[in-house]
This record gives sequence, C-alpha cells and structure tokens, in this order.
Amino acid sequence: MGLSQNVSPLNLAGFFSVPLIAGLTLLPISPVRGQDSPQPDGFDRMDSPNQPGETLNLPTNAPTESVPQESVSPPEQTEAVNPAIPAEDPENSEVTRPLETQNSLLSMEGGQRLIEEARAAAQSENYEQAVNKLQQSREIFNQLSNFHQQLYDSFTGIDNRIAESQRQSAVESAEMRDLATYELAIVHRAQNRPELAVPLLIQIIRSQQPTRDLGKKAYQQLWELGFVESPYPAAPASSNSSGR
Repeated sequence: MGLSQNVSPLNLAGFFSVPLIAGLTLLPISPVRGQDSPQPDGFDRMDSPNQPGETLNLPTNAPTESVPQESVSPPEQTEAVNPAIPAEDPENSEVTRPLETQNSLLSMEGGQRLIEEARAAAQSENYEQAVNKLQQSREIFNQLSNFHQQLYDSFTGIDNRIAESQRQSAVESAEMRDLATYELAIVHRAQNRPELAVPLLIQIIRSQQPTRDLGKKAYQQLWELGFVESPYPAAPASSNSSGR
C-alpha cells in the first residue's frame, strides 16, 4: 500500500511562488498595443486627429503656377436702333399723325367713310351691310364725343384754349353721331321695321332739340310712321277773308 501524503494548498503556493517570480523578472518588458477591432461593413472609421504618438499633417499652401488671364474688354456700346419718329413740328406739313390717316377708324374721317359705304350699300338694297356700317359709325362718333367731352372737363379752368377746342370737337362728333343715327333709322324704315326706327328718332330729337334741322327731320319721320299725331312745325292757319 502506498502512503498518501496530504499537501495543503498553502504549501503548494509557496513551492511555486519563488520560481514564478524569478521567471517574471527575466521577461523583457514590451509595450502593449491594443488590437484594432475589425469594423463592420459599411461603417467608416473616423480617427481622432489628436491621438498620442501620431503626427497630424496639415495641408500647406504649395505655390501654384499662375495662369495668365486674358483681359476681357467690355462690350462695345452700340446705339439702340429706334424707328425713325418724326419730330413734332406743327409747321412741318409733311409730318402725319396716325389718327389723321384714312385708315384710322377712331377719327372723324373713319366714321364718315363708314357712312358713305353704308349709303352705297343701301342704294344697292344691301340693307344688312348698311345697318352694320352705320352702327359702327355711330359707335365711333359716340366715343369721339365722349372723349373730347372728358378732355374739355379736364382742361376747363387750366387752359381755356384747349378746353374750347375740345368742346368744339365734342359738338362736331355728336352731330355726326346723330346723322349716322338718322340714316340708320331710315334704313330700318326701308326694312319695314319701324319698331327699330322709332327709338333712334327719339334719341336724335333729345340730342339735337326739335328746333334744329336734324331734330325737325326726325320728328317728321315719327309723324309719317304714325307715332305722333301732330305735325311739327304746325302748318300756318289759312285765313279766308271775305270782303263786303
């Protein structure tokens, strides 16, 4: 039978302690570096610029080659090409203004031209065209009269010369408007449409007054149509004198 000997743990610690300590003292001391842990895919590592032992290289301003720049001269100033506009010279007879030409509708000449075309159409019994032309003429003269009246009101008390000129133009435009209205009423009567002629004739009487020539003609048309009973002016009473 073998003999068993109990060795206490404390004795074992004392047995191994001296050689272990001696071995540790003989090992060279080397710096401990941590292993870089692998970064997961898709993760960009950001290193701190102030870690010990690392040198941060700053970018230096390296001399660059100077590129010669071409001198760019400003574009030459060219004069704007404007259409030739004649200077306003009242004494120059060659200067024409747009509204004074025959092609302009917003003018006395344009309205009168429409009246002449309407008369030619009525003589050819083209009443629809005559009505259309006369309606346009009435509208033109009515606009002209209103515009000149507005200018008269604006210049009254400021420049009496211009105010009087605009008043006269407003009166002339109104007379031409009433003339176109009268001829339009005559065309409606030729169309056998007295219901359209009567309102126009009454407008003329209100505008021209019964004492003026065009007002008398308008009332005469009303009497011939049977809209009024008494003629105007009244026929002079005939006096039969009998001598004894």
